Amino acid sequence: MQLQGEEIIESRFCFCYTGKWKACAFWQKEKERRQGWREQMKRSGRMLPVLLVVLLGLAWAYAGDSPTGTDGSEPAAFVQSVDPVGPDGREQADGSPGAGADLLDTVLALSYSGEPCCEINGNVPFFTDSEIGTDEFEKYAELDGLGRCGPAFANISPVTLPREERGSIGQVKPSGWHLVKYSGVVEGNYLYNRCHLIAFELAGENANERNLITGTRYLNVEGMLPFENRVASYVKETGNHVLYRVTPVFAEKELVARGVLMEAYSVEDKGEGICFCIYAFNVQPGIEISYSDGESRLATEDSFGFPDAEESVPPDSVEKDVQTVYFLNTNTKKFHRESCESVRDIKDENKEVFVGSRQEVIDRGYEPCGRCKP
Repeated sequence: MQLQGEEIIESRFCFCYTGKWKACAFWQKEKERRQGWREQMKRSGRMLPVLLVVLLGLAWAYAGDSPTGTDGSEPAAFVQSVDPVGPDGREQADGSPGAGADLLDTVLALSYSGEPCCEINGNVPFFTDSEIGTDEFEKYAELDGLGRCGPAFANISPVTLPREERGSIGQVKPSGWHLVKYSGVVEGNYLYNRCHLIAFELAGENANERNLITGTRYLNVEGMLPFENRVASYVKETGNHVLYRVTPVFAEKELVARGVLMEAYSVEDKGEGICFCIYAFNVQPGIEISYSDGESRLATEDSFGFPDAEESVPPDSVEKDVQTVYFLNTNTKKFHRESCESVRDIKDENKEVFVGSRQEVIDRGYEPCGRCKP
């Protein structure tokens, strides 16, 4: 991968997960890089100017107790802004494009070349001295004007790990969401997953719409999961804290993120156990994705970008299902519309939310409610 005019991004690929962790060619230099960064972090007030630009752009994510800007306004998602835009897509009063634009331009210029992720900033996260500590916290940005997630930031420790079984998240529809199958092309058939920014195994967040994005199966399993598992294992084994931030990267007003920036740093051992800063691509090999709205099609050898809607003919192997939210009564085996008055009479222990087609509910052994006639 060749990048010109940018020094903050290193084009060498990071770890790839193939059942075990395997070091890439540059891994032998990792220890030297970490040591250099630790020395740099000790020099208060001497961070590189280019990092200051990024940190200003991300400052709202961890300033104070709520994810708001310094003026009290809701922050925008982490997006590339060619024209100056605010959280709702309108021009900001000061006409500025937003901090961190240079980094975003560079990240968005990266091209997927067969590996699920690549190293950013020499694998060094952008945390500041003031952020590094042992106080547990979780912060999730408010959705922006387009319904998109912003950065999710937490200090992971044994305290934040889940205490309960994971529940249903099917009721959440992240920006750009589509339920679409590519049988025999995508593992598990479904193209998209509801991807947690901060994994359930790290913070126990379940159906939090501010923590779920539309991500490919490939992003979820090959790109993010190996790093999530690594952090979870480290915390369980050591009891230490890990600063952890995941930032979805959107281009302009697109509804599906192009990828996610993942940062992590183990606090007590000053990065010896965990230290990474990577960008994971939201792609699916063999599938072309329209990031503006989440539409997709099978990739072809002669295709150069996503076609216009009238030119696109879904292949036979693609099954698009109509999604509906139903409330199930697991005791009576009846299913109801969301608006049905009978829903409020269902006991919590017998109530289940299901998102899918009417036939799928019937196939599961449920009968339609005679009152709302779903």
